[in-house]
Amino acid sequence: MKKTSKEPQANPEKEQRPFIVSSSHLASPGQEDVSEFEFALTVVNHAFQRWVARGMASAGLPELSPLDALILHSVNHRNRSKSISDLMFTLNLSERHYLNYAMKKLDELGLIVRIRRGKEVFVGATKKGQEYCEKYASIRRTCLLELMPADRQVGDVAIREVAKALRVLTGLYEQASRSAASL
Repeated sequence: MKKTSKEPQANPEKEQRPFIVSSSHLASPGQEDVSEFEFALTVVNHAFQRWVARGMASAGLPELSPLDALILHSVNHRNRSKSISDLMFTLNLSERHYLNYAMKKLDELGLIVRIRRGKEVFVGATKKGQEYCEKYASIRRTCLLELMPADRQVGDVAIREVAKALRVLTGLYEQASRSAASL
């Protein structure tokens, strides 16, 4: 006589793994994936900032914060000077004093130059600033880009698709931020 089991058989495709979240109170039922995304975003943000700071330190600028370095790279982008408004918009900065503080430091280090055109101030990278950006790019190729999968896939998703999704999510978080400000 064959014994039958009354217990349901596990289906590995339907099994749910526990969500990885930073705080259970933020993992609303049915919305756990958003909490998992936010935790992953927090962790990757800190890893990215640590990388930028250490990459610039390896290039010879240990005194730069991640924001300082990102501003320098933005100013150096395409070898064209940028207005303060352009920098604020491109880097999605909402507080001008962060930009001013970083530019003061970059200016004192001789990495940027400020140019006044009419009432507007434009910022460009000096030769020294460009050289440090190139050193960083070389270190990035060696330390980071060589780690990237040849097929540019992470978790079975193309990196460019991840970037596209992050741009969409940026809009959602911006809208939520505006809504929260009106509460």
